[in-house]
Amino acid sequence: MLNKKLYCILFLFALLSGCGNNQNQKSAGNIKDTISQTKPRQAKNILFFGNSLTAGLGVEPEEAFPAIIKNKIDSLNLPYNVINAGLSGETSAAGKARINWLLKQRVDVFVLELGANDGLRGIPVEETSKNLQNIINQVKGKYPDVKLVMAGMEVPPNMGKKYTTEFNLIFRQLAEKNDMALVPF
Repeated sequence: MLNKKLYCILFLFALLSGCGNNQNQKSAGNIKDTISQTKPRQAKNILFFGNSLTAGLGVEPEEAFPAIIKNKIDSLNLPYNVINAGLSGETSAAGKARINWLLKQRVDVFVLELGANDGLRGIPVEETSKNLQNIINQVKGKYPDVKLVMAGMEVPPNMGKKYTTEFNLIFRQLAEKNDMALVPF
């Protein structure tokens, strides 16, 4: 339980770090003060798009990591809505087919957590990478100013050293290529 909470706090930190601009960043301690001094504004949407890890398979809905992050955001009185679009068992190909439907609502921060099911099924790394890039392209095409976060995935070693190594690299490579914040596995 402690590791899960620590992971969620680190994830939130990475997420909110990616939400700033290129000017000097305010410390986390000053965020709440800054928000309370500004005019009320429309809340921004954070879309968590992923598989069973995002959906929270096997845990109560309030224990899924997007819900934990939402609780932290709410406790800091930050102007963000959290949308959990996790779907258990989803592959990158299925996500590619589903993303347009979710982009009907404004997305300010997009968290991509897909690919683990591809790896567990032995789907070629190149195919997974292309599908994930397609999803990223669709999001950036619809919302050019979106902040992007990539959640890294890994597969067990039983897939073979070559596959495992190549698979584990695609998330960092896509994050670098697309200027995304990366949350390592």
